[in-house]
Amino acid sequence: MLLPAWLVSSLPGWLLAYVIVSAVVATWLAIRFRDVRKFLAGAFFVSSGMLAYFWATGTSVPIVMPFAGTVAVEPPGISGYRAIVHFLLFVNCLYFGYLNKSK
Repeated sequence: MLLPAWLVSSLPGWLLAYVIVSAVVATWLAIRFRDVRKFLAGAFFVSSGMLAYFWATGTSVPIVMPFAGTVAVEPPGISGYRAIVHFLLFVNCLYFGYLNKSK
């Protein structure tokens, strides 16, 4: 678990609501509009490369939250797993954004 349970439970309600609403809106936009999927393909490509670099060089990444500062440090192994997930999301967005010609 990256973030301590006490931190997640102590976040302001407005911040949790904002995160949930923005995730729902981003998912709806990605499903509805092809250009959003094209943008996400590029974003996931860059983030997967960056995370793979952190994993390969053994660089730990601090997790910084607003109003709390540095709350945790992500070890390089987790960056490697996240790089794999982001690369799979890149392939998914690449296919549905560029290669698949939907009706």
